[in-house]
Amino acid sequence: MKKTYSELITLPTFEERFDYLKIPGVVGKETFGYDRIINQQFYSSIEWKRLRNFIISRDYGRDLGVEGFEIRGQILIHHINPLTKDDILNHTALVIDPENLITTCPKTHNAIHYGDASQVSNTIVTRKPFDTCPWR
Repeated sequence: MKKTYSELITLPTFEERFDYLKIPGVVGKETFGYDRIINQQFYSSIEWKRLRNFIISRDYGRDLGVEGFEIRGQILIHHINPLTKDDILNHTALVIDPENLITTCPKTHNAIHYGDASQVSNTIVTRKPFDTCPWR
């Protein structure tokens, strides 16, 4: 079953989107192994950097594109349907199709691949004046 961004964004909550994207991966299981340079070269390309900026803008820099889950640190672009070495080498549509891409933070990305929803803090924090100042 091929998953798509269009289908993903119909799910209203972070939890539902996380469940949709969950991949039963295993820590340490080889993906690209010694051939990791292949995908790293692509991720350094102008084409990828332009596409990455478009995806961040499209998703408003939000974790899984969910309102209220703005990413404050590093933003990763997750391939909804995992890539293979052949996808990168043959530059298949899966690699650059916006329907196969979503913004995530590193913690969410790792949980999608190797964990579960309990590893992701998905509580919206309401800020108040002086809440970062412990002596007030």
